[in-house]
Amino acid sequence: MTLPLLLSVPHAGLAVPPEAAPYCSLTPREIADDGDEGAAEIYLDLEQHVAAFHATDIARAFIDMNRSEDDRRCDGVIKTHTCWGVPVYPAPLPDEAVERLIARYHRPYHRRLTELAARRPVRLAVDCHTMAAQGPPVGPDAGRDRPWICLGYGDGTCPKAWIDELKMLFEARIGPHVTVNEPFGGGYITRCHSTEMPWLQLEISRAPFLLNSEKRDAVLMALTSLSERI
Repeated sequence: MTLPLLLSVPHAGLAVPPEAAPYCSLTPREIADDGDEGAAEIYLDLEQHVAAFHATDIARAFIDMNRSEDDRRCDGVIKTHTCWGVPVYPAPLPDEAVERLIARYHRPYHRRLTELAARRPVRLAVDCHTMAAQGPPVGPDAGRDRPWICLGYGDGTCPKAWIDELKMLFEARIGPHVTVNEPFGGGYITRCHSTEMPWLQLEISRAPFLLNSEKRDAVLMALTSLSERI
């Protein structure tokens, strides 16, 4: 069965783009810590099960697909610091390097999502992430324990009934550790592209409550059951 879904996986990559490499001061461990560790193991194999799929191998520390291109905060589209407060560059990145990163990676990622939204039989898009077990310094919940799964749909980027159904499906598999819009109500991807089709954001904790392979199976089970019902 091919699920009528579009999956976006924007933060599973670890690659350093050549535009940023001459300036970068991060270690490989610091690059991984700023991204969605475990996302590759959980989500990338799901491509074979869905109607549309898009991911990038570029690390979040260098270009964040889940930020608007005019978001120039320290944790914005082109970061000055990781989410743990580690400087990405020893000096400000040149303006021409910033523009090249946005033009070569950010804009094409979003153009592709728009193209895939029109692919039949896609009915729902899911922006797929992992999250630290406790909120990092830049998070809305710094230092606090997080749920095992957070479903985000902001103020209505997809039907509430679908979110309620998905929450129930995850709870049947892992127990009452699933929240809606807490701590995340969705990011730029869900807000920007919900004008094209329904979107939701899926965040899975990196806490070891399951193996990554078991987290992947839980996601596939829940999305399969939701697809059958919508």
